[in-house]
Amino acid sequence: MTKDSHHGKWTISSSDDDDDNERLPLSGTTTLKHHQLATSANSSPQPSSSPKLEVKAEPANPYAVGSEARQTATLNQSNPGKYEKNSPLSGKRKKEAGDGSGWALSDSDDEDNVAEKQKRLSNVPKKEPPSSKAKKIKVESERPPSPHGRVYYIDEPEDFFESSVPCLNDMYRFYLNKVTGLDRKYNTGALHIRDILSPLFGTLKASVQFNYCFDIAWMVKQYPEEFRDRPVLIVHGDKREAKARLVQQAQGFPHIQFCQAKLDIAFGTHHTKMMLLWYEEGFRVIVLTSNLIRADWYQKTQGMWMSPLFPRLPEGSSASSGESPTYFKRDLLEYLASYRAPELEEWIQRIKEHDLSETSVYLVGSTPGRYVGSDMERWGHLRLRKLLSEHTEAFPGEERWPVIGQFSSIGSMGLDKTKWLAGEFQRTMTTMGKSTVRSDPPMQLLYPSVEDVRTSLEGYPAGGSLPYSIQTAQKQLWLHSFFHRWKADSTGRSHAMPHIKTYMRVSPNFTELAWFFMTSANLSKAAWGALEKNNTQMMIRSYELGVLFVPSAFKMKTFPVNKSPFLVSSSSFSGFPVPFDLPPTAYSPKDQPWIWNIPYSQAPDTHGNIWVPS
Repeated sequence: MTKDSHHGKWTISSSDDDDDNERLPLSGTTTLKHHQLATSANSSPQPSSSPKLEVKAEPANPYAVGSEARQTATLNQSNPGKYEKNSPLSGKRKKEAGDGSGWALSDSDDEDNVAEKQKRLSNVPKKEPPSSKAKKIKVESERPPSPHGRVYYIDEPEDFFESSVPCLNDMYRFYLNKVTGLDRKYNTGALHIRDILSPLFGTLKASVQFNYCFDIAWMVKQYPEEFRDRPVLIVHGDKREAKARLVQQAQGFPHIQFCQAKLDIAFGTHHTKMMLLWYEEGFRVIVLTSNLIRADWYQKTQGMWMSPLFPRLPEGSSASSGESPTYFKRDLLEYLASYRAPELEEWIQRIKEHDLSETSVYLVGSTPGRYVGSDMERWGHLRLRKLLSEHTEAFPGEERWPVIGQFSSIGSMGLDKTKWLAGEFQRTMTTMGKSTVRSDPPMQLLYPSVEDVRTSLEGYPAGGSLPYSIQTAQKQLWLHSFFHRWKADSTGRSHAMPHIKTYMRVSPNFTELAWFFMTSANLSKAAWGALEKNNTQMMIRSYELGVLFVPSAFKMKTFPVNKSPFLVSSSSFSGFPVPFDLPPTAYSPKDQPWIWNIPYSQAPDTHGNIWVPS
């Protein structure tokens, strides 16, 4: 059933059972309470009697990829609604295909709604094919990636990409991506995908790309011409029609092969983002947060860890040779083995033949499954808890050290904070050494507000990569008291919306870090895992991967925070380059979290457009 509200007609779930909140929601009718959470200076509440202007929607971009939110961004960019100051409503939602089949509910996180979406759409009446008179998108050799359409991008200047080995912080090997349109100084020491794949870092023989979203033609173009025929294995989680579309993208690229990740638990996704690069000179691993589409490397804030160049071991080396103090080699091999994929066997063997001993980070992965006994600590947040227990130390006053979580999407947390966030998840995030004392420090969660998105470099389409839905948000209004704005003046990225995900423990004066974690995992149980059966079983839905930095691995007690991360000098290298400003700025009473599937038409974005989901 549907319910009229200030934001149009919405299907609302009556299910608040947090044990079931990652499944398809139950049908039912619930009044959309606290609708003011969705109303900001930029949203468009109007009486039903108000005149409405219809925004005509063209057929969706055939190369749009990713979540429903990303595809909506594609549509809004290719056919934008222009802001009209005197218009009572600059656009309205298209009529739903049938009762209850319009904006279906999604309790899943970030891009993790594909399986749910496919199942839901199977019950939606088929729409009539678009009129032959509809404007057709010209297909060129370079396919436009999601979410912005063909004419959105401006070309990067000639000096944007590296022509010589860049001056990088080799201490932590944690880097941000380059952002088009920023002052040059803020891209110094940052990397673009073309830089990563360039001959500056090695003579490429073959590579593996683990990711969620792919624009194959664009990806191939990021490889240097001399490497574009080298074998590429794509590890993905697409099924059925999505898989067919992905394979179709690779027509004309015979050097590309595919490996489908097994997703045996409903609503899980292959969300890991990693590159394995095999060179004539050795081997390299990149763990990152960007999808393989142009939008993710354009004007978003992303992060990556780039390993050293791992040399080949001498012939006859033992199986345990080339291990690092952080057991990175063992954990990477274990993660790859979890795919149970024959296509990865040759890569597992290649890693065994290389020396990974110079690695200073710990690998933390999630793989789908239900785990019991000691296996519970192999993956997800319990893996992080185990590492923090073993490789950090408790210290006086730690209860005053805030936990900071920063992410680009949010799953269902339950009826209140004790269900997961302030329960098992907070226990993991507050673990320090072997201490059994349960501290309750402040938890500060960074997620962009509507105003952050509206004033961003991309404008409202940036919200296509921030898919927090009204259906999830209205069930957990308690969560919003934890929210802080995205502000990153220190890195020049306040207007480059984050797709990076980071978690950390910081001192009360925000000058030291007890640890730092960069990952693909958003704030969701699907990504991090959730305890079941009276805490005797861990259930994880998705593949995720991240790297953990702990001071002991760098022979330090804490990490000093680098307040000027783009002043590249030997003295600044000891400070950790946190990608946003500290201390975080809490939401004001007027701030609202960005919610992707409601309209914002009361104020234009930086491109003069409004946001009308359709």
